Amino acid sequence: MTQTAAPELAPSQEEMLTLAEQAWEALPEAFRRMCGNVVIQVVDFADEETLAHFGMESAYELSGLYHGVDLTQKSSVDPGGPDYVFLYRLPILLEWCERGDVTLKDLVSHVLVHEIGHHFGLSDDDMHAIEDAAD
Repeated sequence: MTQTAAPELAPSQEEMLTLAEQAWEALPEAFRRMCGNVVIQVVDFADEETLAHFGMESAYELSGLYHGVDLTQKSSVDPGGPDYVFLYRLPILLEWCERGDVTLKDLVSHVLVHEIGHHFGLSDDDMHAIEDAAD
């Protein structure tokens, strides 16, 4: 009887959260302090309301979302609750499989940092320009 390798399973939400937490810890401490109270959550997909808000037909189109009041809009009278960064596990996994040129850890880190950029009031265009300048 021959043994075959066990099929690899996609990382669970908890495993992807661990990758995101490692990426968070790898960020400079001063940067993390400036982020304030940000909660990272991993779920499989964005909900229908979120997808409709962005005009997306497929849940695979959205890999992450910053939900909160960005720092350019916050004031001292804003409630002190946390802001959230949602990482959408299945779209991230699909992108990782389709690309094949990046580790899952690096992709999770990229999406996390991108969404934190929204916390600082940066638009997608702003972040793409920064990324292009860094290349």
